Amino acid sequence: GRYFIYGTHYDTPPPPGRLAILLNPGRAFGSGEHATTMGCLLALSDLIGIKKFTNPLDMGCGSGILSIAIAKAWRVAVRAVDIETNSVIVARDNIRRNGVPGLVRASRSNGYGSPEVIQGGPYDLVVSNILANPLCRMAKGLGRVSRRASAGGGVVILAGFLECDANRVYAAHYRQGFRLIRSYHINGW
Repeated sequence: GRYFIYGTHYDTPPPPGRLAILLNPGRAFGSGEHATTMGCLLALSDLIGIKKFTNPLDMGCGSGILSIAIAKAWRVAVRAVDIETNSVIVARDNIRRNGVPGLVRASRSNGYGSPEVIQGGPYDLVVSNILANPLCRMAKGLGRVSRRASAGGGVVILAGFLECDANRVYAAHYRQGFRLIRSYHINGW
């Protein structure tokens, strides 16, 4: 897509016209190489110039790659949360390294029920690149914090599940009023 992910070992300037994200593989999920992260970045790329977002949430932010991608594309404040303290620490370091600490705020949260996540909603963009079972369990919480259709609606990007799990992930979200607009299939994910 429109993003260029590179590590500190890369010693030439990123290609012009691409949104560059400096990220070394490390202690938190999300280096940009996994099919699910690629799918999320492609989905975000497809939305650039088409949709405008004002209140995005990255649920399960891991390394912070998707939060950084959103902040760089839309120049908007992003709430990034993860259940793992280590991921929040890594995300904060990557946020600083990519020059978006004023736009992305990373903190610890166990799902959509934390006071910080609830008070920050409703969200017009939610990205969640976690596994099928947690996505299904968390669908109801997502429904509570997403911007409703009557208020202009929002976009949810779900990833982290195999193609064989897609129908049950979709069904859990259909029950909350969400509808599938597009799917990306990369290497069985």
